[in-house]
Amino acid sequence: MKNEQRLSLHIPEPAHRPGDKPDFSDLQIPEAGSVRRPDIGARPREISDLAYALIRVLDNDGNAVGQWNPKLAPDTLKRGLRLMMLVRAYDDRMYRAQRQGKTSFYMKCTGEEAVAIAQGSALDENDMCFPSYRQQGLLLLRGYPLFDMMCQVYSNEKDPLKGRQLPIMYSSKEKGFFSISGNLGTQFSQAVGWAMASAYKGDTRIASTWIGEGSTAEGDFHHALTFASVYRAPVILNVVNNQWAISSFQGIAGGEQSTFASRAIGYGLPGLRVDGNDFLAVYAATQWAAERARANLGATLIELYTYRMEGHSTSDDPSRYRPSEEPIEWPLGDPIKRLKTHLIGLGVWTEKEHEELHKDVVEEVRAVNKEAEAHGTLGQGQLPSAKTMFEDVFREMPWNLRRQRQEMGV
Repeated sequence: MKNEQRLSLHIPEPAHRPGDKPDFSDLQIPEAGSVRRPDIGARPREISDLAYALIRVLDNDGNAVGQWNPKLAPDTLKRGLRLMMLVRAYDDRMYRAQRQGKTSFYMKCTGEEAVAIAQGSALDENDMCFPSYRQQGLLLLRGYPLFDMMCQVYSNEKDPLKGRQLPIMYSSKEKGFFSISGNLGTQFSQAVGWAMASAYKGDTRIASTWIGEGSTAEGDFHHALTFASVYRAPVILNVVNNQWAISSFQGIAGGEQSTFASRAIGYGLPGLRVDGNDFLAVYAATQWAAERARANLGATLIELYTYRMEGHSTSDDPSRYRPSEEPIEWPLGDPIKRLKTHLIGLGVWTEKEHEELHKDVVEEVRAVNKEAEAHGTLGQGQLPSAKTMFEDVFREMPWNLRRQRQEMGV
């Protein structure tokens, strides 16, 4: 039978382009506290609705409401606020350093600080993290020196990675922070494999991993979910949906058709969709997933619904593909401002204290940066010694490398 209608393809297009007025009225944002919190032992098919909902704890007035309220102590909230502000101050300083030619490349996580800080706070410090390049807050949370992070960005003589990685591609075995990969999506498979090994050995540590929504279109994502489901790997699989994968909006990766959390359903995994700018909601969802993993109930996929306020990197100009007002109009707000409002509402924080904290973290970053720059920046100062290229690769250096090192005289 002849088909009389010509076929056509659907090409996803973002709702707003440069010059348009941003309008997010079509977003379905449920009331804070309206989403149920199931028992960690619930079967995935029984809670499939959570993959389409949006877990929120903080309402528009900064009150914590609903079953997902983790009821954190004020000191825990204040620590989270300070760390988010420290990350933002660090990002701003390093961004300016790149613009001044002191480093080649930088990536900010502005607007996404709650993802790393809240999730990291809900994990045990011995759990293994497989991050992408916007979870630098995990390192600060675990006490990694700000000085070392800056020296790695500058690739100077104090660079703990000895000039072997791009700026912002941090790594710390001691802090359980796996090397960041520029090949997006690989950390999902690696995290699942690590978690399987942990369980196979009878260990107590779980793994947590992060990718952007664009990376869900990679094969690594689906391979990881298959293994995580089949073997009930103790891992938390986080998809940070910040709306943009460089200049491609989230619809290109399938976000128009369904939520990214819903991809868990086909693999028999629980999927949670969370307000990524709500510190308490992010903490609560991560805590739930961690308890499930520790109880040998398997993996959880969490979609963190947030927004990338800045460019993808210092190589990106977001004004070429989205309205400049869009970050301001984002309806879920700023995670730092929302947590500040909550603390003030509790009566344990003031505007004056907030201003003083802002000054403190900016001064801390400025002082550490001055110390780091004293050891060199891009093209200036001392670089890691050439002899370091022979180190940290083999447990026992083979004869041919020893000879090459001798011939170099290092």
